[in-house]
Amino acid sequence: MPRWLDWPPVWLAGFMAAGWALGAVWAPLGVLLWPGRLVIAAGVALAAWAAIEFRRARTTIVPRETPSALVDSGPYRLSRNPIYVADLLILAGWVLTTGQPLGLVLLWPFARVLERRFIRPEEAMLDTHLGAPYRAYLARVRRWL
Repeated sequence: MPRWLDWPPVWLAGFMAAGWALGAVWAPLGVLLWPGRLVIAAGVALAAWAAIEFRRARTTIVPRETPSALVDSGPYRLSRNPIYVADLLILAGWVLTTGQPLGLVLLWPFARVLERRFIRPEEAMLDTHLGAPYRAYLARVRRWL
């Protein structure tokens, strides 16, 4: 995959397309618009809250860019990766809106993609640039939830 395409939102869109395709083939539950929309809204709200914390800390939110500060407030008190948790919520909500519960199996491979392509490299970069404070944060906050 070209580096300019290798971004979490692009991966999310790809997995959403797969969820839509599954729902287009067979939607045994019918369309669950409102439950799905609520889950999507929760994901968007979580991502926005996390983005606000980055802005407050005056550091980059962009994967692969060098961080200038450790963000450990707001949703980062509960998860080291609330934006990626938000992406998973958005995908789950999208799958619900298609009425295809089997599409929820897409969450696991999407989480693995996020972990391998983004989280692990980000953790290594944070360790290199932020050192001991980041390692202390690792010890007290879980990767996902």
